[in-house]
This record gives sequence, structure tokens and C-alpha cells, in this order.
Amino acid sequence: MPITLFNSIASWLLKKRYHQIELFLKYPEEVQDEVLHQLLSFAEDTEIGKKYDFESIKNYETFIERVPIVCYEEVEPLIERSRRGEQNIFWPTTIKWFAKSSGTTNAKSKFIPVSSEALEDCHYKSSKDLLCLYLNNNENSQLFTGKSLRLGGSKELYQDNGTIFGDLSAILIDNMPFWAELSSTPSNKVSLMSEWETKLQAIIRESVQENVTSLAGVPSWMLVLLNNVLEETGKNHLFQVWENLEVYFHGGVSFNPYMDQYSKLLPRKNFNYYEIYNASEGFFAIQDRNHADDLLLMLDYGIFYEFIPMETYGTDEQITLPLWKVKIDQNYAVIITTNAGLWRYKIGDTVRFTSINPYRIKVTGRTKHHINVFGEELIIENAEEALKTICKKTGSEIKDYTVAPIFMDGKEKGAHEWIIEFRTAPEELAYFTEILDNALKSLNSDYEAKRYNNITLKLPKVHIARQNLFYDWLKSKDKLGGQHKIPRLSNKRDYIEELLQMNK
Repeated sequence: MPITLFNSIASWLLKKRYHQIELFLKYPEEVQDEVLHQLLSFAEDTEIGKKYDFESIKNYETFIERVPIVCYEEVEPLIERSRRGEQNIFWPTTIKWFAKSSGTTNAKSKFIPVSSEALEDCHYKSSKDLLCLYLNNNENSQLFTGKSLRLGGSKELYQDNGTIFGDLSAILIDNMPFWAELSSTPSNKVSLMSEWETKLQAIIRESVQENVTSLAGVPSWMLVLLNNVLEETGKNHLFQVWENLEVYFHGGVSFNPYMDQYSKLLPRKNFNYYEIYNASEGFFAIQDRNHADDLLLMLDYGIFYEFIPMETYGTDEQITLPLWKVKIDQNYAVIITTNAGLWRYKIGDTVRFTSINPYRIKVTGRTKHHINVFGEELIIENAEEALKTICKKTGSEIKDYTVAPIFMDGKEKGAHEWIIEFRTAPEELAYFTEILDNALKSLNSDYEAKRYNNITLKLPKVHIARQNLFYDWLKSKDKLGGQHKIPRLSNKRDYIEELLQMNK
């Protein structure tokens, strides 16, 4: 089949899905209510279904009265039983796959169940929807005349019982249909290599020979790959390697700190960036407009959503809201019920709604990855926005960073301690620190109040990290590549103490 014909047919097929997307845009409450009842009905004969009598739950109010909100540690015993071969515990169909996730760099891994329904009706459906929405907005796209350069993780076999675990991206690659592999690079064999540095070179060898039209992967690790591509090929920018490159699909971490660096690698004004919001637990949202900075919440993937306002999170006054009761510009913790058997599960992410017609969100951070030691409520969204602003003012570029509190000691006030690895460092660190502080004040009134006259917080303390500090730190923990992330904000000093020690 000629490439142009294949491009036209593939585009036509994907655009047909847009009519179904329009359905949940028009009837979001009805679609979400139907998702909940389908999940309850399907799982009513499981161990969990019988425990909470799913069969008799007829409305959302009964559901939240009967089924408790849980974190991973509370469901881990059930997941471990499932990993050892028991079935019909929390989901009726066989659970063979488990997405291994440590969130950031925690030593203790999580094993998130992945059902066949989750694979087909959530993860693969979302991949097609991502392309559908992109093509709907870009009528002249030539996406399928070339290949997508994907950057995923690796897998291992859980030896005791034959269940398989690995990065979610590896599970998806291992199960993808043959036609999807034909339109992707590198090969599955290379994509699933476990040793990052060897894999990096293998990806470069394969991909530079291809006509790559799109990129897909986590921004931090994709940046490492693309810089290595330019180094290996001796080219000045990526269009000299892949002249038909038109879009980068990214997710996993905030893109703000990396935008300027990608603009230099991809110096075309009409180049597109499309963001996604997915996790081991499911695929949640997709950028549905060119050049937008928010994401459309996808409501028909077999996931029922609830939200806890962060001002009540973890308190005696904690409340939980269904989708149709959220408000814009408030920070919420996300609770999900899924077609892989996670029931009212705290995924640890926080979001803010930018619109409720349709429901669009921004990911603002993690419930555990914020700093609130002094009542300042600093979230990742504040930090990323501040850094984006001051990098433009100082001409600096940031590769990675982490922040932790300096605790009060006697009469000494507290502070925030930053360690930042720059690609291009600012000329004056003192000036950088001052405008960082001012940017955070302008973005966060709680931080500003605690900084007023140094009443609680002193000026931040900023360290410049040596080159490759964060890379070396992740390597020491066997956390290179894949979905591994730097913990940005923490209420503890564990991460920053290790990094400071390595930075000496």
C-alpha cells in the first residue's frame, strides 16, 4: 500500500472516533455514572464485590458510604495474592500483568494490576484517541507517512508464578498489535532492553535510519536521547536528522522546565507539542487543542473519577466529590475506580480544573510531593511556573532540581533549600535566588505570607549541582530511563541530603 494512501486511511479511521468523544463532552455526568455502574456490575462476584455487596449499590451515595478510599499500602496484600496466582479477588478476569512503579525513587516498588480490559479500553484506546484529537486539529498532518520514535521502559518476568511485571510502557509495547510496531521505532527488541545506556545507543542506531514523524516519551529522558542523537550525527538540530518530524507527544513530568531546550532542538514555529496525563493506574487526560496548556479529561475509559479538595485532604473534614461537583481553579487530589480492580484508589496526584464545560485539567503535583512544613503550601505547579519565568529573565536553562525544607532550629527561621542542575547557569546566583523568591511570592500567597519580613521563612538557599549529578544519583539507585522521575518537592530532607553529599 502506498504510504500516502495508508496515511489517508489511518487518518480517516481515527477521526471517526471523534463522534464518540463528542458524546462524553455533551453528557459527562451520564457517561461517568454509567462507567461506575458497569464496573460495579462486572465485579459484583469478586471477593471485593461480595464484601461490599456491589450488587445492591444503585447510586453514587451508596457507593461512597460503603466502599472506603484506599492507598496502595492498604490494597497491597490483595495485589500480592493476585501476583501469586489467585484470581477473582478485585477483578473478575485474569490479571496477568503488573505495572511496576515506584512513583519517584522510593526503594519499595508498587505493582499495579493491569487487566485485559484496562489494556484495550483504556491504554490502547487512549493512544488512538491521542492521534484522533491531534489529526482532528491538524488536517494536513503526514503523521503516518513515517514512524513514531517511542521511548519506553523494560520488563522482567516474575519467576514464582509466571505473572509479568515491568514498566507500563514495556507492557504496552509487549502487547501492541503488529501494525503498531510497524509504525514505530525502535524495534520491540530494542525498546524492551533493560540496561539504559546500552539501550540508548541501540535506539540511536535504529532510529536515525528511519523517517521519524513523531516523538513519544517522558521529556527528561527524551531530552537525553535527542541530545545524544545530535552528538552522534553531528547535526545542529533534529530537522537535519528527521526533516518530516511534526509533533512530540509527552507526559510523565511537567514540560515547563524543558520547553526552551526543546525549542532549540526543534527550531520550527509550527512544530506541535501534545501533552498526555497517564500513569501505571490508567490513562486520564489528553491535550485536545493545539498550543493549549490544559488537558481534556477522558471519561469513557472504564475509570470513574472522584476528587478531594486539598484544603480538606487528610483532615477530619475531608470530603469527596464526583466529577459533576468540582469547581474551577481549586486544587484536588484524584481518586479513581478502574477496570483493573482499583476501587476508590488514591493515585497521589493533584489537579486543577481550568474548565468544566468540557472538563479540562492541569496536573498540579503530588499529594506527597509538596512542601507545607511552615504552612506555605508550595506545590509543583508553583515551582515549575516560577522557574520558567526566571529562566527567561536570567538566560539560564535547568536540567533537573529538587527542593526540601530547612527546619527551624532554636531561634533560626526556616527556609527552602534548592539544588539545581543547570544546562546554562545564571551569571549571578544571588540574583537568580532573589527573583526565584519573588516569583514564588507572586504565585503563592501562603508562601508570600510566610516570607513577609522573614516572619517564618528566610530567603531560599540555592545550590548549583555539578553536571550529571541527578543522572548519577538515579544510576546509583538503578533508576535510569523508563518512567523514573526526580522527586521535585519533599517535606523531608532524605533526597536532598543524598544529593548534597554526592555534589561535594
